[in-house]
Amino acid sequence: MIDCMSLLHCCFVDYIQNNMSKRQIERLNQLREIFARFDEDSDGSLTIWELSAMLRSLGHKPSIDEIDVLLANMDSNGNGFVEFEELVDAILLEILCNQEMLHAVFKCFDRDGNGYITAAELAGTMAKMGQPLTYRELTEMITEADTDGDGVISFNEFASVMGRSTNEFLGLVSWSPKKCSS
Repeated sequence: MIDCMSLLHCCFVDYIQNNMSKRQIERLNQLREIFARFDEDSDGSLTIWELSAMLRSLGHKPSIDEIDVLLANMDSNGNGFVEFEELVDAILLEILCNQEMLHAVFKCFDRDGNGYITAAELAGTMAKMGQPLTYRELTEMITEADTDGDGVISFNEFASVMGRSTNEFLGLVSWSPKKCSS
């Protein structure tokens, strides 16, 4: 079964690389370079110590217990190590499942706090962020996000768009998220 999983991961990486733009490939390769930098024995996986070193280099100071939990959560094939594909999966899952972060970002756009982002709120917030939108861009953004057609963006619609954006950032267009644990 482990050999089958390795084969599936190889096919997954090949699929990603064959369906990504040049920019997306560069981003994924940057992540791969960071991974390789900490894979001291170049065996394609990170040990608990290598994972810990990578996190410390990024400014995190996890305890041994936190590293154990992180490794257990990331190690989908159960071999006691973190392969590159597992790291990518964990990063996407963390981004998509971090409801607190998503709610905080949503609140930046939902200026009146009614639970919905209107076109005016989207336009105003984007302008404050230095990204003014044309009427066409604004309309396209609302249309893409507003899946129920009520003219505003709910939190669920916002979270869905953020998930798609993350997938597109890494080129994982056909990736479907694992169920997030609350």
